[in-house]
Amino acid sequence: MPAKRKVITKPAKTAKKAVKKAVAKKAPAKK
Repeated sequence: MPAKRKVITKPAKTAKKAVKKAVAKKAPAKK
């Protein structure tokens, strides 16, 4: 179970970083 959880957590962290980057790019473009 812990091994499976680690595999799921890593991509989630990467996705969160990508979302943050997209939001940072969108915010200045909107203004």
